[in-house]
Amino acid sequence: MNHSMRKGIKIVGTCLFLLYMAGLVYFLFLSEDFGHGGTGEYSYNIVPFREILRYIRYREMLGTRAVLINLLGNVIGFLPFGALVPLMVRGARRAWRTTLLSFEVSALVKVSQLIFQVGCFDVDDMLLNTLGGLLGYLLFRILSFCYVKLETA
Repeated sequence: MNHSMRKGIKIVGTCLFLLYMAGLVYFLFLSEDFGHGGTGEYSYNIVPFREILRYIRYREMLGTRAVLINLLGNVIGFLPFGALVPLMVRGARRAWRTTLLSFEVSALVKVSQLIFQVGCFDVDDMLLNTLGGLLGYLLFRILSFCYVKLETA
């Protein structure tokens, strides 16, 4: 791949990442549809897997939509992070680095939510976000592998 192609991919990746981060901030801090409208009540969970197991155990009572938004939404929400960070930052092209960055960003978001009492602080969300970042990284690796195979064919 020539230099101008790499630079173009990095620019597009950076633009997508900035759009993604703006959307993430909106959904995590501002969107009333996801319970962030400032109801005055604040909750937190510091016990790993408590909320994940609660959502699985009471899925019929809570409803499919609530379960999908909470469990899959937290994973899918960080897929772009895990896929775009290694595209932009050469030092993040290792699974453990991208996974660690995913955890750190998720922790930063959750601590911010705790401080500003917006949404809820949930350690399970951090675990699911980190899993999403790792899966996004795996997607990056698969797409990179396919691109190299196409380029050499």
